[in-house]
Amino acid sequence: MAIKITDECINCGACEAECPNNAIYEPSEEWKYADGTELEGMLVLPNGKKVNANENQEPVEDDFYFIVTDKCTECKGFHNEPQCAAVCPVDCCVPDEENEETEEQLLSKQRFLHKE
Repeated sequence: MAIKITDECINCGACEAECPNNAIYEPSEEWKYADGTELEGMLVLPNGKKVNANENQEPVEDDFYFIVTDKCTECKGFHNEPQCAAVCPVDCCVPDEENEETEEQLLSKQRFLHKE
């Protein structure tokens, strides 16, 4: 499953730099699927959603850092554990129970994002 950031976040930013998928953003920040990935133009995500990778997306959260579920791979393919959770000083990077994915799905998403 993807990782989410809870409202206990203190907005320290430690997690943002650790994400290999550039899936973590500051509060109220617009984001793109293309940010930190090899995605470009119109495409279909592994979950079937059609998107323009270069188009700005609305912020997911306005009050604290957030993780874009479609870009989160729990660091599979890069690290043995989610790096955001490893560096979070208040343990607010937790599994997102509403977005469960198998290890193979996460690895497939990682390959899709980075075209390896």
